[in-house]
Amino acid sequence: MVFKKITLIGTSTESFEDAVDDAIERAEATLENIHWVEVEEFGVEVASAEDREYQAEAVVAFQLED
Repeated sequence: MVFKKITLIGTSTESFEDAVDDAIERAEATLENIHWVEVEEFGVEVASAEDREYQAEAVVAFQLED
């Protein structure tokens, strides 16, 4: 088996948990054979956002097809 990892950044105006869910839901909608997700970092955008924007950097690993 061979896996590939990509980094996604999910966002939410509500919470870090929702930001993680955003990244995972996007991965599930566009990738096949996802095996795991690692949450690497959290951040909050405050400079250009009217409200806080919670961000979660997630590394998604999926199996490449043969």
